[in-house]
Amino acid sequence: MWTRRSCSDCSRALADVDADLPMPSRMCRACVDVLGAQSGAVVVSATPDERLTVSTSDGMCAEIEDLEQMLGEGPGRVAFAEDRIVVADLDADRPPDLAFPLFSSLVGGITGPATSYAVPMRVGGRHLGVLTLYMSAAPTHRDPADLQFVADAVGQAVVGDVDSLDWSFRAQVHQAAGMVTAQLRIPPADALAVLRAHAFAASTSLDAVANDVLARRLTFTQDGVDAVDTDRTEER
Repeated sequence: MWTRRSCSDCSRALADVDADLPMPSRMCRACVDVLGAQSGAVVVSATPDERLTVSTSDGMCAEIEDLEQMLGEGPGRVAFAEDRIVVADLDADRPPDLAFPLFSSLVGGITGPATSYAVPMRVGGRHLGVLTLYMSAAPTHRDPADLQFVADAVGQAVVGDVDSLDWSFRAQVHQAAGMVTAQLRIPPADALAVLRAHAFAASTSLDAVANDVLARRLTFTQDGVDAVDTDRTEER
């Protein structure tokens, strides 16, 4: 069986990864190697909006995860929300994917032509996040059952090393959304949308915008109508 061979392949790949890294990070890099991908990411989710990037294999993948978090859309979010494998062709020359049009329009500028595989990680009958792989060469020859097996193994590693996860920056985003809720008197979901829109307009990350809000370098105010203005001040 391929799954039996994959255990051996993963074991050999793990042996080549820095032993000082947390196990989820080691598993992520081993999966990229075993499955012949160019990049990969492990994201833990409680809900589609509660996402923590546990590990990325390189800077390109980290940038892609930031884009998905900023836009609030992408194959990883669909894979988690619908508990299914999502395969997407990422190519700026192709029509946008209707399931995540902004993401598919912009991500090609990061990856070049590539194929992404977003696979829900399932442990104990529940899905706890997503393993995403990016392949710029020929699409993977692994069938869905193979991909699911590897993703579940990564999920098990995450559960086994849960103490290594740091949710602090996700808490910062929630705190910033709470401040925007108070400033604009809007629901929390709308406040998060405001933060995402500002990050998109400023070509920065959602985390960077949240940090600016918490440091009071960035505030949001309403004028006499319903338009939203931003007032950026120097930190004293």
